[in-house]
Amino acid sequence: MTTLAANVPIAAPSAPPLRVVVVNGSPSEQSKTMGLTDLIIDTLSAGMPIEARRVDVYRLGPGFTNALERDDVPPEIEDTIQTVESADLLIAAAPVFRASVPGMFKHLFDLVDQYALADKPVLLAATGGGDHHALVLEYVMRPLFGFFQALTLPVAIYASAGDFDGTTVLNPRVHGRVELALTDIGSILAPNRGSNRPG
Repeated sequence: MTTLAANVPIAAPSAPPLRVVVVNGSPSEQSKTMGLTDLIIDTLSAGMPIEARRVDVYRLGPGFTNALERDDVPPEIEDTIQTVESADLLIAAAPVFRASVPGMFKHLFDLVDQYALADKPVLLAATGGGDHHALVLEYVMRPLFGFFQALTLPVAIYASAGDFDGTTVLNPRVHGRVELALTDIGSILAPNRGSNRPG
């Protein structure tokens, strides 16, 4: 169960749901990385209406893994990529392997259109065995989305193995970090809402 800080914005009841897409870079659907994103989604949904979808890159199949270019992907993978590109808020979440993110996570963004994420709010999240992996957020993930000219949220979220009981985040510091990351999300998202919607 998560708690919501008083300064996490509450959307007006008439506001359309925020389309949130989680890109899961973990090979496992039941992982600490997903435990962290569940906490983020729960905290965000307590403050505003959202529609959340998740893309598990390790379950996209050979049509994804064998694609060298966007033109190579089958229709179902094209739909998945378009889902990522059309999100109101993208949560990019990955475990740390060998001081970087998994190759499948990077491969998805190799197929994303170069300008599709321009000015799109992106929340960065990562997990690792110890605190020394936390800089992957600033030295690997933030530069990746900087290439796309995305609007990465100022506060990124990292949790190490000791912050969890199984896949549940127990450390109050991580809960506080999530709430801090979401504090200004309403004002950051407001100018972007509707800009990527059809029609």
